[in-house]
Amino acid sequence: MIATALTGMFGLQHPIVLGPMGGISGGRLAAAVSNAGGLGLVGGGYGDPAWLRAELALVKAQTTRPWGVGLITWAIERSVFELALDQCPHAFLLSFGDPRPWAPAIKAAGCRLICQVQDVEQARVARDAGADLIVAEGTEAGGHGGVRATLPLVPAVVDAVPDVPVIAAGGIADGRGLAAALMLGAHGALLGTRFYASTEAQGHANAKRRIAEATGSDTARTRVFDIVRGYAWPGGETGRALRNGFTRRWHGREAELEAAAGSERAAFQAAVRAGDVDTMMVWASEAADLIGRVEGAAEIVARIGAEAEARLRAGAGLARN
Repeated sequence: MIATALTGMFGLQHPIVLGPMGGISGGRLAAAVSNAGGLGLVGGGYGDPAWLRAELALVKAQTTRPWGVGLITWAIERSVFELALDQCPHAFLLSFGDPRPWAPAIKAAGCRLICQVQDVEQARVARDAGADLIVAEGTEAGGHGGVRATLPLVPAVVDAVPDVPVIAAGGIADGRGLAAALMLGAHGALLGTRFYASTEAQGHANAKRRIAEATGSDTARTRVFDIVRGYAWPGGETGRALRNGFTRRWHGREAELEAAAGSERAAFQAAVRAGDVDTMMVWASEAADLIGRVEGAAEIVARIGAEAEARLRAGAGLARN
């Protein structure tokens, strides 16, 4: 068993956190990860109250172990925030925006505040907001992110906020990545794409299969999927997704897409409903090479935990007197 500040904080068997992927990390997946000894987080995304209410009820019904919820900070509406907090999550993750307006209520509720950051300055803001854990997310991550790579970002954040445990994210999909994160000074890892390709994830089956078939070279950071959906990210963050016909058509022609977004949106939404992976976004990290099949979340957690433990033991054997 690997013991870190993360496992101690929540009584986990493995220092593994489910990335709160909006519309993907539902209550069933979060509960499965928590039941397997990790920390499951429901992905509230932009804050659909009906979806969030149903998924939070589901995770509460399916696990008695610690679980949490995540929201995109800049998109939070007070009513949605209160809805989530009223369900008494053990952890509340905020990402992409200033956590300070929301932190006092989270802390007052006895909930652990987790802040995901993409650079060192954001980590200092999270520390000052009272974060109990900080996720240092590298640009290799699927979905939205910054420009710093995981390998140098994680130890930089660890050094900048030595009193707050740090979790690594971005391009981690197996036990080798988890072990490496621990050696960088992190207390665990947050995984998204690996759990997207799980049986419990809410993503379309076509998207899951596409991830399992893809490589990291098939991904690119782009704004086109946000433009067509009508999301204007105030920080200008791009999202890493699998290249497809839609990116080939519009990436590099963002201004033209903005002008045509109204006419393109209905067809795009229909493609999402149909699971047309040549048009819809399939958020995926550069770790896609390491994901060969769709499998159950419990199997994923157990294998990654065991692999990491084995790698750490093997690594210790490399040191000689």
